[in-house]
Amino acid sequence: MITLQNRIRCLAAGTLALSLGLGMGMTAPATSAPSYDGLWSVVIITDSGSCDRAYRYPVRIAGGQMINEGSSPVTINGRVGGNGSVTVTVSHAGKNATGSGRLRGAEGAGSWRGGECSGTWEAERRGA
Repeated sequence: MITLQNRIRCLAAGTLALSLGLGMGMTAPATSAPSYDGLWSVVIITDSGSCDRAYRYPVRIAGGQMINEGSSPVTINGRVGGNGSVTVTVSHAGKNATGSGRLRGAEGAGSWRGGECSGTWEAERRGA
């Protein structure tokens, strides 16, 4: 049975992975990625570890910076480069997860790792 504390840890790990996936590899200024600005839906999938199987988060990209657009109590710190490369860290209750990947057009994908869990993420643009 997954405890609330384990769920929170896994949630933070998943969110971090997602955020990393959206920002890894950025070397240009935050304003260099306007084509990726907007609302994105990110699905984080656990492939290894005891974290919940999947999470979905709304993420807003503004000026290349990623932020949590939903009501979930996680902190997302990530960046999207002008070429779509993503790096992100997701934090909650003292737990962290990191992710990386790439956005292309209105879609994206990558991988994440946090604590004992790891997996992949997928993103799709939802609007402005």
